[in-house]
Amino acid sequence: MMKRVLPFAAVLSVAGAAQADTFHVTFEAPGVQTSTASFSSVGIETFDGVAQGASRSFTTDFGSGGVITGSYAGVDILGADQYGGAGGAGNFASTFSGYSLGLSTSDPAGINYFGFWLSALDSGNTVTFSRAGSTLFSFTPVDVLALVGGNPAYFGNPNAGGANGGQPYVFLNFFDTDGAFDTVTFSEGLANAGYESDNHTVGFYTAQSGTPVPEPAAWATMILGFAGVGAMARRRVGLALRAG
Repeated sequence: MMKRVLPFAAVLSVAGAAQADTFHVTFEAPGVQTSTASFSSVGIETFDGVAQGASRSFTTDFGSGGVITGSYAGVDILGADQYGGAGGAGNFASTFSGYSLGLSTSDPAGINYFGFWLSALDSGNTVTFSRAGSTLFSFTPVDVLALVGGNPAYFGNPNAGGANGGQPYVFLNFFDTDGAFDTVTFSEGLANAGYESDNHTVGFYTAQSGTPVPEPAAWATMILGFAGVGAMARRRVGLALRAG
């Protein structure tokens, strides 16, 4: 793997990755808790209309009028606290092990964008994108810290006066630039810790010739290509993060 760091950009590539979907990852400015990118259609699940409780399963259309359908399985719904809850109110999604989000749409182009406000990152938090049961791409805590770890403005809950200052809070945008996905899985691999997130955003963007992926202002980006689970072996890196 070759890694090249540029001003406001980091690029990761995997040599010889056949039939890989390329994911372009951007992140929003500190304190921004929704996506500022532009889409042809988009929907958001805030979890505020879902009853609180452990291991909840439910279906949502993300406010899309039925164009997009999402089926959550095994997600904990909690009330806003220092670890999560966009805007400092309402509910947020969490897990102490893992949960899945199955996606479908009436649009034949499929779903090629997902974004969420990641709060209280810990070293066990991994999000994975799949299609037809095959893993396309995983984003780890190491990847998050590669984007925001050098900027103290991302650390601490912006809705709670900077509480929990040892952990990052950031909105992430994931664009599948040459394919589509149908499942998003949130996993927690650290004992006694949670994976907190909010404002799950699903949408479509059209990559026309000469038109780049929608960018949030001038913030850094990351492009990663994966052919599947075995495309790249990641070495676990210890992080100085407390359990979320």
